[in-house]
Amino acid sequence: MKKIFFTLAILTLAMTSCKKKGCTDSTATNRNAKAKKDDGSCLYRPFLTINGQAQVTINVGGAYSDAGATAINKDGSSVAVSTDSASFNKTQTGVYYINYAAANVNGTTTGSRKVTVVIGASNWTGPTWAESNTCSGTQFPLSTSPVISAGTGANGISIGNMFNLVGGTATGTVNGAAISIPNQTINISLGDIIFSGIGTMNASATQFQITYTYDNTTPLIGGNGTCVAIYDKQ
Repeated sequence: MKKIFFTLAILTLAMTSCKKKGCTDSTATNRNAKAKKDDGSCLYRPFLTINGQAQVTINVGGAYSDAGATAINKDGSSVAVSTDSASFNKTQTGVYYINYAAANVNGTTTGSRKVTVVIGASNWTGPTWAESNTCSGTQFPLSTSPVISAGTGANGISIGNMFNLVGGTATGTVNGAAISIPNQTINISLGDIIFSGIGTMNASATQFQITYTYDNTTPLIGGNGTCVAIYDKQ
């Protein structure tokens, strides 16, 4: 019986000693898939953390201060982080990536922050706008000095001082770059101007165009048609 136990002990020791040693951590740069026992030889690239939110949305031309990123080695010592924001342009709509990289002798770790630049209410409220158009000066007499302000809701737009002499206000919405002016009526004493419009704002939010369809019921000077108005930020 003692002989049997002795033999089993020898076999167990032999099996244990035959286990291949190496790095077994899947996050290490030198992981050995065949290793059965970790021998403490693992090597690691820097551990990189993006500060703040990994995805950010701002309005065209809005304030933006990048929160950066930090990196450390396995032992907790800090690693320098390089930042590449060459492609980022907050003055144009688009999706941009700010890239970070940290390196040590074991390799390089990278990460990125997604910054989406969109058109928002701050882009059409506040500044002064000038207007030019292809419209009839009597049938659809648009003012060249409109007053643009926020409308109803987050995407609302209001165009005040709509017409020469009689003023009036048009309302609509801006979704992305698309502008919609639903059917509405402005009374000009002797008649009504019934109109609607669709348009777009450019990528830098400095100009938008609206194609109006109108019907002016005023006797003698009225009429109907379609024309284009261009609004330029001053």
